[in-house]
Amino acid sequence: MQHPDTAPLPSTTPHTGRKQGLAALTLAAIGVVYGDIGTSPLYTVKEIFAPHTGVPLDAPHLIGAVSTIIWALMLVVTLKYVVLILRADNHGEGGGLALTALAARAVEQRPALRNGLLLLGVFGATLFYGDSLITPAISVLGAMEGLEVLTPALTPWVVPATVAVLIGLFLMQRFGTAVVGRFFGPIIVLWFTVLGAVGAWHIAQEPAILAALNPLHAWEFLSGRGWQVFAAVGAIVLALTGAEALYADMGHFGRRPIQIAWTSLVLPGLALNYLGQGALLIGDPSAIQNPFYRQFPEAWLPPALVLATLAAIIASQAVISGAYSLTKQAIQLGFLPRMRVRYTSAREMGQIYMPGVNWALLAGVLAVVLFFRSSSALASAYGIAVTLTMMITTVLTYFVVREGWRMPAPVAIGATAFFLAIDALLVAGCAIKFLDGGWFPLTLGLALFVLMSTWRRGRELLMDSIRRDGLSLQDFIAQLDPRSLNRAERTAVYAVADPDTVPQALLHNLKHNQVLHARNVILTVRFHDVPWIPMEGRVDVQALDHGFWRVQVNYGFMNTPDIPKALELTASHGLAVPLFETSYFLSRETVVPTPGSGMANWREKLFATMSHNAGGVVEFFRLPGNAVVELGTRVPI
Repeated sequence: MQHPDTAPLPSTTPHTGRKQGLAALTLAAIGVVYGDIGTSPLYTVKEIFAPHTGVPLDAPHLIGAVSTIIWALMLVVTLKYVVLILRADNHGEGGGLALTALAARAVEQRPALRNGLLLLGVFGATLFYGDSLITPAISVLGAMEGLEVLTPALTPWVVPATVAVLIGLFLMQRFGTAVVGRFFGPIIVLWFTVLGAVGAWHIAQEPAILAALNPLHAWEFLSGRGWQVFAAVGAIVLALTGAEALYADMGHFGRRPIQIAWTSLVLPGLALNYLGQGALLIGDPSAIQNPFYRQFPEAWLPPALVLATLAAIIASQAVISGAYSLTKQAIQLGFLPRMRVRYTSAREMGQIYMPGVNWALLAGVLAVVLFFRSSSALASAYGIAVTLTMMITTVLTYFVVREGWRMPAPVAIGATAFFLAIDALLVAGCAIKFLDGGWFPLTLGLALFVLMSTWRRGRELLMDSIRRDGLSLQDFIAQLDPRSLNRAERTAVYAVADPDTVPQALLHNLKHNQVLHARNVILTVRFHDVPWIPMEGRVDVQALDHGFWRVQVNYGFMNTPDIPKALELTASHGLAVPLFETSYFLSRETVVPTPGSGMANWREKLFATMSHNAGGVVEFFRLPGNAVVELGTRVPI
């Protein structure tokens, strides 16, 4: 019943008619999009001057390090993402899977390349889950480490306080973020305002730090480090984490609000704070123990700790919500089995809660906190997944720009080579941290990639088996003698994966009940690689003989499936599907692994296990539970 499809259909975004003004959208974007990158000042500067990087703590190196951070923000975040990548939208949607679908469609005439880009994009998406575990852990840990600055006696409470905050955060997810989300924007606006203000105050004490605005200091800092440059770059990357969120959240807010928020508030606030930390350390090198909190006068520490904790929670919330959205997209693009989805807002379809994903994330985040126990230790694990995702984004964007938009080859190749060089440096800087924790997000990403690729390939084999062993629907209808059968004056909807074969549930109905319904709807649901399918393109209806109809319901990977609502649209095509006179017949396939040319035996067994534990069709497609008849079918692959 569930299939991805690449046929281009007209699509719209539900945000087209949004009445919210630009200011309101910009405020919301600040709250959701920039929480992750906004908490980077909590730990970035401290990690650049950690003992393992070998960077001396003196004025020239402070100026060089801060200059490198600022120009990394300018080149990677501002130029690459805010100016360029945000233009590569898939009908208004952004993010790894949306970009993957766009790149795959640009090269659809080359199947081998298309499949390669799909797998590359899926691997990039799996790396996001590693980020989803590390971001809440490092953000909340970094905030809670302010307790140590308040008084060393509170040091033993840093990890327990972090665990308590995280458990509370994940427990709140079931209620949705609609109410809490209204407060995100103002809090993060206050956060960036405070970042900029306290940074400016320290800059006034040590104006020599303003030399960091000259990019030559960044070049001297990097070129003078020798092979140790990679250790420094691995720490500087921490200032860039969250850049992917700019692109991933474009569908929620639009390009302009995200660009305005970055240039008017976020970038100035971050730049001033990094300059301020550098100025503080020039005057007081002992502040390196926690340069962020040492920027504040002692009386301001408690409110600064509270504000940083709120900012960390918001940064974590953005990543958690992103994990829900990414999982839903992966399910509808055919890379993951169905999972339970709860819609927490009647007005905003993007407000979803996935219990399975939520509890898996909580278990993973708590394990990360208890294993690493400090933001410094977690910094070793942080970055490699993000930088690899950035590199994959650059590669996919090339095919969109060159093949999709038909930009001149020198322009596309030149821009791609420039950003790939930066990405390669960032990846190399994080790769040296592999044994210190960088293995964690990569291992998680590879495990999820195996699961997702196995599910997609398994579904292909399942479809092949159904087609091979099934009866042709057209031949079955042609040979049918309706006069010899009892006809029930109701409508039967048979949800199938292949609309050209006779549903097993229909054959069982005929065999055991000796009855054929007056109207028999062979229903297929197809998820296309565009985000939104409008109502006018939602259903395709084909009338067959003897009361049979073939109906295809079309969804984009951001649409919310609702089969009864979609079937209301068939009335204009001559097919009435009365709500209280319709039965839904489902076939639950039991996968039987068999030796052959399909997949390796262990992957077939893995697919069989995933298929057995897949979420129910009834809830996922919003079918009326009291009108569903489910029958089992064994399918060898």
